[in-house]
Amino acid sequence: MIARDGPHWLEFIPPLGAAVVYLALYRRRVRTLASEHRAPARWRAVSFCTGVALLVGVQVGPADSLGDQMLAVHMAQHIMIGDVCSLLLVLGLSGPMLRPLLQVRVTRPLRTLSHPLVAFALWALDLYAWHIPILYQLAIRHDLVHALEHACLLWFGTLLWLALIGPLPKPRWFSGWGQVGYIVLVRIAGSVLGNAMIWAQDLFYPVYRSSDAARGLNPLSDQNIAGGLMMVEQMLLTLVLLGLLFYRLAMRDERRQDLVDVARARGVALSDERARRAAGAGAGASERLRTRIEDSARG
Repeated sequence: MIARDGPHWLEFIPPLGAAVVYLALYRRRVRTLASEHRAPARWRAVSFCTGVALLVGVQVGPADSLGDQMLAVHMAQHIMIGDVCSLLLVLGLSGPMLRPLLQVRVTRPLRTLSHPLVAFALWALDLYAWHIPILYQLAIRHDLVHALEHACLLWFGTLLWLALIGPLPKPRWFSGWGQVGYIVLVRIAGSVLGNAMIWAQDLFYPVYRSSDAARGLNPLSDQNIAGGLMMVEQMLLTLVLLGLLFYRLAMRDERRQDLVDVARARGVALSDERARRAAGAGAGASERLRTRIEDSARG
């Protein structure tokens, strides 16, 4: 067993506390928007709550204990927290949901931090920093460092997906093939680490040597399995993201063309740029612009 620096139950406090805060803030914002008839779609709430539930599930109980003793399980934790949970949380957000954060001094830089280039750089730095042997093993031995590691994986993963599919404005160059390139770049960055763990002949994290031996598992094989999990997850997630991206692009172009056609039929001037921005902001923004076009034509 790996010695930890405090009572085992202390490990449960950060993930459970964070989950309560996330859900309370989300519920409060949903209720406010519902009173203004701008509540997010039900599927967004389901996505956000599922992400929070998974976030707790992989950080408490057997999953957390095994993660302390097997590198492959700990890698599965990182995959769930940094990729899957963060993606589900972002899918649960909309522009109106995020607006209060952009008005608070502490979180106001979110717009800058979610710029694709900034978000990718921060995510990659965080990913590789926590997999440096000294930091990785420090997190295994100390609960507070472990909690910080998982929090960083979640937060920077959230920034990564906000830059790709979040509701905040994006640079003009970041559309279509720019987003496809972003996904490919993210997967390449992750693949370098995964391949290193698969093919390395040296043990990166000796902290697992005794716990692996207790299970009859070769520590190097544990490391290889962890790298393999990372590679498989990246391939599957890439396929999902590309499918989601192409679907969103198709829907965006359909909404843009619909706005242009409605404006032309009603004799209302509408620039292609404005139609593009409204379509890119989602179905709600497109519908509001369509209503304004029709009201303007009637007036």
